[in-house]
Amino acid sequence: MEKNKLDMQSPDGVSLNIEKIAALFPNCVTETAEGKRIDFDQLKQELNSDIIEGVKERYRLDWPGKREAIVTANLPTTNTLRPVREDSVNFDTTENIYIEGDNLEVLKLLQESYLNKIKMIYIDPPYNTGKDFVYKDNFSMENGKWKMENEQDEEGNRMVVNPETSGRYHSDWLTMMYPRLKLARNLLTDDGVIFISIDDNEVHNLRKICDEIFGEGNFVGNVIIKSNPKGSQSESYLAGLHEYLIVFSRDIMHCDIIGHKLSDNMISEYKYIENDQSYRLLGLRQRGGFWRRSERPNLFFKIYINPKTGDVSTQGDSIFSEFVIPIQPTTGEEGTWRWSKEKINNSSEELIAKKVKRKDIEEWDIFQKDYLSKGGEKRTKAKSIWDEKQINYQNGTIEIKNLLTSGSFDYPKPVYLLQRCMEMLNFNHNDIILDFFSGSATTAHAVMRLNQEDGGNRKFIMVQLPEATDEKSEAYKAGYKNICEIGKERIRRAGKSLNHDSLDSPDDHDLKKDSNTPNLFSNNQGNQENTSNQGSDNGSDTGFRVYRLDSSNMKDVYYRPQDFQQDQMALFADNVKEDRTAEDLLTQVMLDWGLPLSLPMERKTIAGKEVFAVAGDSLYACFDKDVDETFAKEIAKEKPLRIVFKDSSFKDDTAKENVKQLLKQLSAETEMRVI
Repeated sequence: MEKNKLDMQSPDGVSLNIEKIAALFPNCVTETAEGKRIDFDQLKQELNSDIIEGVKERYRLDWPGKREAIVTANLPTTNTLRPVREDSVNFDTTENIYIEGDNLEVLKLLQESYLNKIKMIYIDPPYNTGKDFVYKDNFSMENGKWKMENEQDEEGNRMVVNPETSGRYHSDWLTMMYPRLKLARNLLTDDGVIFISIDDNEVHNLRKICDEIFGEGNFVGNVIIKSNPKGSQSESYLAGLHEYLIVFSRDIMHCDIIGHKLSDNMISEYKYIENDQSYRLLGLRQRGGFWRRSERPNLFFKIYINPKTGDVSTQGDSIFSEFVIPIQPTTGEEGTWRWSKEKINNSSEELIAKKVKRKDIEEWDIFQKDYLSKGGEKRTKAKSIWDEKQINYQNGTIEIKNLLTSGSFDYPKPVYLLQRCMEMLNFNHNDIILDFFSGSATTAHAVMRLNQEDGGNRKFIMVQLPEATDEKSEAYKAGYKNICEIGKERIRRAGKSLNHDSLDSPDDHDLKKDSNTPNLFSNNQGNQENTSNQGSDNGSDTGFRVYRLDSSNMKDVYYRPQDFQQDQMALFADNVKEDRTAEDLLTQVMLDWGLPLSLPMERKTIAGKEVFAVAGDSLYACFDKDVDETFAKEIAKEKPLRIVFKDSSFKDDTAKENVKQLLKQLSAETEMRVI
């Protein structure tokens, strides 16, 4: 492949990993007929101070299929995403993304464009109950290399039932989850966090694979969600009231979890006023997780009191004439203070001594003045049990039924749950939330609602396999042939609802998607006016660009020219598939060049040619024919950072070289590539 050609495929994970190991242990890299390979025996010895004689026991989670799962994550893909304008809302201006397709392939495609750029990931993966469908990835060896084979249903969905009777019941689920989580980790920012909903069937295994992928030290917590206040009566012995939310950070040292806003009851505790600031009193004794004096002796000391004013000091005199020591009132056990002597001396104005009655005896105690708004918005540490009434999963069903007028999706999570997760994090401008098991798109709904409530500017990326709906289901009868249709319609209607626009009439609830029933909320040319102003009152983004996973835009000859004979030279004339549009090509180029799909795009006409300008001058793309020196001179005036053409855009190799040299001469900073 020519040096200035784009690869048009995701990175080869194996090759990247070999390079990383080579940087640390160059003596462990060898060459074979297939290229660089790792000498694993040598690597084992480098990582052990003893002589390696054979396999040794170690602590790790293993299962049949784990090696295949690692292979899955590392296999490159030539697939691409194709824009679907007719299903989108405000395609040209929105920064939100909805992607239809297998999330494993999509995650691979996002590796360069969104590496280290996702602030929060939430997923609600298929629960391994013996009834749900899970993705199944099968492998075979072909010419000494792993090849993935898809088991597909009639709709082309790569899914099978995973019953408990299967000998690989847990293994199949782990093999499905492992590569997806491995790829997802790469996308998180250093302060990014992933939330994973799960039930009892796999919570233990999920925690273990997350320990391995994210690192045990990056475990944030395991939240118990009281999802069913009445309890599930279908359980054999215990009525299940809860599910779990496993939380991991990309890097615990950078994790920026700020907790939750105070409830009205919490705010009511701030009943004291000083200099127009509300505060509450917190005891200075260490109570929760009580420290004994023997464990923290430096925090056991006398605090002296001015009995007339309640002021405190670490030194006694005739004014500070009484003192208190940290003894547990109930047990009499010697404990500790929460603050050191140094902190008390530097911040004594934030402390006050008061008399309290215990067992009919008044005695002095020391309290901290905890201000409501001092130093910014007051937050409370997130709890490990969420049992608010809004968290009831039944609310999720009600929410989607209110929007779509039918029970079109089984067991959707409530919007409140997703907002609760988001509110824990300290979001910056334009931070992105990813959900690659997006289902009915509750996450997108929550992002838009929270943005409206707090003026935020969070963006979402939803990924969902277009799993066919059951023909007997309410969703199918309402016109939804697959889950993606439900998710997209929900986002349209949620955005419209958040804009305070009511549906025009009951007829608008007719959700059939056949050719005779136009989608009233799509941003196609026939209904542009219905969505052109779709944005909330505070200016937040309620649109979304739809992309659909598909095979590469490029013909096989692009990737394997060596496989074609001399008498097939006609295939080299145009290596792009006939049914692909210029926007299709632009999307694959953006992914290959590592540009986010949300960047603004503009169409220009330069020297009679159609040109796409992405993010100003970040990328120019022209896929018209007969690109020549005249065009090169005009495009050079724009000084784009990158420019890409089709190989067939040039009359011949001489014309291509002339354009390349002209760009070097007239716009030296422009990087030119061809596909």
